Amino acid sequence: MAGGSLAALALAAGPAAFAQGRAVYKDAAAPIPLRVADLMAHMTLEEKVAQIRTAWAAKGDMIDDLAFNPAKASAAFPDGIGHVTRPSDKRGVPGITGAAGGTAARWRTPAETVAFINALQRWAVEDTRLGIPVLLHEESLHGYMATEATMFPQAIALAGSFDLDLMRRTQSVIARETRARGVPLVLSPVVDIVRDPRWGRIEETWGEDPYLAAEMGVAAVEGLQGPGKFERLADGKVFATLKHMTGHGQPESGNNVAPAQLSERELRENFFPPFREVVRRTSIGAVMPSYNEIDGVPSHANTWLLGDVLRGEWGFDGIIASDYGGVHELATLHHVARDLEDAAHQALKAGVDSELPEGQAFATLTEAVRAGRVSQSLIDTACARMLAFKFRCGLFENPYGDAALAESITGNAEARTLALEAARKGVCLLTNRNGALPLDRTTMGRVAVIGPNHAIARLGGYSSVPKQTTSLIEGLRAIAPDADFVTAQGVFITTSEDRSADEITLADRAENLRLIAEAVKVAKTADTIILAIGDTEQTSREGFAKNHLGDRTNIDILGEQNDLVDALAMLGKPLIVAAYNGRPPSWPNVIAKADAVLECWYPGQEGGIAVAEALLGDINPGAKLPVTVVRNAGQVPFFYNHKPSARRGYLFDDKAPLFAFGHGLSYTTFAISPPRAAKQRFGRDEDITAEVTVTNTGTRAGDEVVQLYITRTNLSVSRPVLELKGFERVTLQAGEVRTLSFHIPARQLAIWNDALEEVNEPGPVTLHAGGSSDTLSSTLVEII
Repeated sequence: MAGGSLAALALAAGPAAFAQGRAVYKDAAAPIPLRVADLMAHMTLEEKVAQIRTAWAAKGDMIDDLAFNPAKASAAFPDGIGHVTRPSDKRGVPGITGAAGGTAARWRTPAETVAFINALQRWAVEDTRLGIPVLLHEESLHGYMATEATMFPQAIALAGSFDLDLMRRTQSVIARETRARGVPLVLSPVVDIVRDPRWGRIEETWGEDPYLAAEMGVAAVEGLQGPGKFERLADGKVFATLKHMTGHGQPESGNNVAPAQLSERELRENFFPPFREVVRRTSIGAVMPSYNEIDGVPSHANTWLLGDVLRGEWGFDGIIASDYGGVHELATLHHVARDLEDAAHQALKAGVDSELPEGQAFATLTEAVRAGRVSQSLIDTACARMLAFKFRCGLFENPYGDAALAESITGNAEARTLALEAARKGVCLLTNRNGALPLDRTTMGRVAVIGPNHAIARLGGYSSVPKQTTSLIEGLRAIAPDADFVTAQGVFITTSEDRSADEITLADRAENLRLIAEAVKVAKTADTIILAIGDTEQTSREGFAKNHLGDRTNIDILGEQNDLVDALAMLGKPLIVAAYNGRPPSWPNVIAKADAVLECWYPGQEGGIAVAEALLGDINPGAKLPVTVVRNAGQVPFFYNHKPSARRGYLFDDKAPLFAFGHGLSYTTFAISPPRAAKQRFGRDEDITAEVTVTNTGTRAGDEVVQLYITRTNLSVSRPVLELKGFERVTLQAGEVRTLSFHIPARQLAIWNDALEEVNEPGPVTLHAGGSSDTLSSTLVEII
């Protein structure tokens, strides 16, 4: 720490003295720990508390309409502002409350965003006592959630691509579009594994498998931040935030924020690995605790989870930022804290450094420290981490956005091309009876394009308004301008398209039945039917409050959509379903009656082109399912990597899933050999290596995702029937043969034994390879 005389001088002199270069913390060449220590020595308690708080609705106290007002900011924030939430939205402007997305009216333009950020930072650097710049964060689940930014396919679709290079490239575009506006921190990726399709946030995840979630998570973080370990953030990059630690993806009854009934073994074997792997392999900037509780302890107050495991065992050295409202909910929802001050105290002790989105619980801390109820050291620790993070972001050197750069790169042709590639690689062919797809332009005749999702671009949750979008019918007409397309609405799903709406009402049944009759009339004039059905951004979403729900007990298709399927199927014409959805397609009636089903998920701004290309055979679908698709909610939870004692069967129902994890068809066919291990026996500290040969046995080029699984038996604890340990997506020409090499590190063969120790026990290992978890061939090796 700096000496007492320097600290006294700093407090007395104000910004002018520091501008003369006497403050070490303003020396860009000084080590970050030294800069932090020097700055902390100059700070008052009030200034330290300000650094761990955040302003969202409080943006209203620093603006006139949309313009930043320095005088208002100085009056409202005399001790500076540590952190501002989502500068791109208009929260704080009269009449704007949730700002959850949907319409441009809720968002600043790119130029307005940069103007606000730059004015805010000029005030912070030039007009506050210590000149500490402000940290800003934004959402970026599948694109920077801000006006005109590129909207890629939803997270679950990106996971289904099984393409790590694609993930890095999409996240790199997200990073540069965000950083250009002056924002160095994003709240993504979500690396929770998910095991419940009733949960409305399933679309935000990489799926059910810990290995897939880990690899996708690492690739996403590398794209956002840059690869490997580093101290300072590079230009054009942003720090990522791992969400949500943990157990969030298997909530009780499928209800968002509900308790996660998970043992420590379950956490360590399945829910921890994606977080741990990202921390091990990257310089991940931030981690966000989950809303739920585990064994009675909410994550935001869980010293074992955030302290012993995350910071202790794994050595995480970034910041822990609360989920929105997660700190005050210790008092208002979980009732483990007496009041907001107690909630703030518990969160600080657990290791939470920054309270999002508003800092209302942390606002009590100054008085609590003065009264001796909270230790000053807790404030100092959190503040020091936040300051170190700002130094790592380079904010003290350049906290500003670049409006011209943002204009040139946001949603540009390069980004749009990548969004189209991502949409193409996320499309998954679920069924294709008698080769119904692809459609042949010369023989398909008149095509009726029907359904609630045929003329709207479904982007999914955590989306803003991109520069352009393409719906399915627009895509079809663009790539087949001479084809004869006729359209009909078929049904409406809900009564509005406002994804910010709290109350959601299904569309009127009588009106939908009338629309179905109209659709049948249109379809009778056609030779082929394309039916675009599924979800909306209202029917599958984050339920963040009791008056804003997003979870469902019914996981089949909603409203009168099954009636529409039944009516069209009775016509006896080829019926092709394009599924637009955020949750898995547990639609047994649709699957039974459609000639082909193409899983599109929410395919992003260019999805209309990509889906049209897949339907007409211009591209060959190659994605796979990153989740198991159940037949009905009675099978939940259902995941492929279950224990041997599970899935015995049910009376009067099929125990098999509707679709297995890793499933996905192609317009060509592939043969995948059994794995060929490098040797028969491996030591416990050795990596297992194996080769797999894949052959395109069909008549056209296509993509296959070769998946490598293991089964372990005869150990001290039971193990899953299958565990994914490798995958590779390859493009093969007709008749082409390729040999792939797989490498399983010894650490990924370790188990948590009967004493809950992580060891690699000896015993047999079955290696499996195939194009899906239910179409595998095997080889036996042994660990000695």
